[in-house]
Amino acid sequence: MSESHAPDGLPKRTTPTWEVELLISGVAVFAMLQLPGWLDGAIFAMMPRVDRGMGSALMTMHVYLKSAALILATTFSIHLLLRAQWIALVGTYSVFPDGVRWSALRLGPIRKEVEQRKEKSPPEAMDAADNRATLVFALGVAMASSLLGISLSIGLLFLLVTSALRLLGIDADASRVFGLSAMALMLPLLVAMTIDRYLAPRLRPQGWIWRASAAAIGFYRVLGVSRGSNVLGLIASHGGEKRIGALTMAIVVIGMAAALFSTIWRLDPSSLGGYARFPSGEGLQVVDPSHYDDQRDPGIDRAVAYIQSSVVIGPYLKLVVPYRPGDDDAALRLRCPAVAAEPAPDAVLACLTAAHAIRIDGKPLAGQAYEISEDPRTDRPALLAMIDVRALAPGRHVLTVERTSTLKTKKANEPYTIPFWR
Repeated sequence: MSESHAPDGLPKRTTPTWEVELLISGVAVFAMLQLPGWLDGAIFAMMPRVDRGMGSALMTMHVYLKSAALILATTFSIHLLLRAQWIALVGTYSVFPDGVRWSALRLGPIRKEVEQRKEKSPPEAMDAADNRATLVFALGVAMASSLLGISLSIGLLFLLVTSALRLLGIDADASRVFGLSAMALMLPLLVAMTIDRYLAPRLRPQGWIWRASAAAIGFYRVLGVSRGSNVLGLIASHGGEKRIGALTMAIVVIGMAAALFSTIWRLDPSSLGGYARFPSGEGLQVVDPSHYDDQRDPGIDRAVAYIQSSVVIGPYLKLVVPYRPGDDDAALRLRCPAVAAEPAPDAVLACLTAAHAIRIDGKPLAGQAYEISEDPRTDRPALLAMIDVRALAPGRHVLTVERTSTLKTKKANEPYTIPFWR
């Protein structure tokens, strides 16, 4: 977009914010690359502390926030590359202001004709590179900001509704509350946009429907959903609304898919790779590292029962069973309704002890007793059982612990199976 060009300087209409763009991208790209991992750590630490419905709501929020972080990280990385190309062009043309010397290149006539026809003048080439970098920066920041604004708005409404329900003593499924909150937030905008697009010519100007639609559109404009001075609206009005809209939607979908699949992959690394022929399924002897304190990753692994190690050397086997609010609360209500209504500590512990019965090599543990404790590496409440294993013969043994689950699947209700060796 340059009108003139000095051989030893920048085009006159070089984007005035290029230095600030470089500064922001250079500083923020490292933070944005770290942010998805931090968000994963936060959601993995929170999930075992809430019930299944709240976990679904938090996971949805996590995908939105992580997709915004991934879009920003990708934007800043690509922007730095494009700015580097622009700097290289400016520097190269300052060294060789006369441009390409076609006579010095060994090209055939066809390629030479094509190259010369496509070749831009130095100012045009620098302007094109400058514009590409600025548009990538603006588009990425605008989309990430929109995702962040929508996520925070839905999250705030969800928090307010959940708090109100708790104060009223209403026990509602958190995932449904989250879905209804998102619908309640976005539905007025969709209705107002539909009225504006298809019914406005038939409405009485400044009638109540007109004013209500205008108020809704004005409210969402405050939240950043705007087509006026908004960056996305500015780009769409010059680059083609349908084309920019399709590009924006594609980037958002790709960002959310990347956020979702990267989270799934962190939870189950074996889901990525050629492991289809590796033996798996029922009836196989499986040693799960999450059941051993010296092998598990408390930041990622599920909240499952675990012992100190796969090889027990001392006289006692230390069994820790984390308390899982959703499943264990449901077990208390189902198994011990009187305890759930009036939760006396001793009665609750007795009910949980029965729910998490222990067996060694298929035999019930005599005198089973749990202590109240916590997982020292996650600071989450847990049951602790110190099991005397001095009488066990050397070799392989299997510890099984009954577990609770609100899911109806067979696998979810199977006991924890923890092999160990003496």
